[in-house]
Amino acid sequence: MLKEIIHCRGHKNVRATHRSTLEFTKENYLTPRGDCILCIEADRGLNDLSGDFKAALRAGKRVLIRIKVGDLVDEVLAEGSPGLVLEHPHSMVVRKSEYIDARTLAIRANKAARDINRRIVELLKSPETLAEIELIILD
Repeated sequence: MLKEIIHCRGHKNVRATHRSTLEFTKENYLTPRGDCILCIEADRGLNDLSGDFKAALRAGKRVLIRIKVGDLVDEVLAEGSPGLVLEHPHSMVVRKSEYIDARTLAIRANKAARDINRRIVELLKSPETLAEIELIILD
């Protein structure tokens, strides 16, 4: 099983209200306009993912994105695509649409930021809250 783990933290400006995207970023700040961002200070960007993981995404494999905050867990299902670039240094964006740019991790997701468990979002409004994001390639 191919799996990548990302650690990140909350921020007072986390809103997670975007209708079509969900983002994790290595940036250490978040403006109120960043309504798709779930957590900041991620320890990895797209360019940090393993070659095997990227190859599986580019082969169109499905990916399970498991968001863990304390005892709370939410999951997002999305798909890879041959068009994925997967080289952005800071951002990982999951999209409900099929739009691809340098920041895109996966497309055709079943959830966006606004669909994430609101208890998780409330906890991530605190900079002290740590999150673990598991990216798991499904066969």
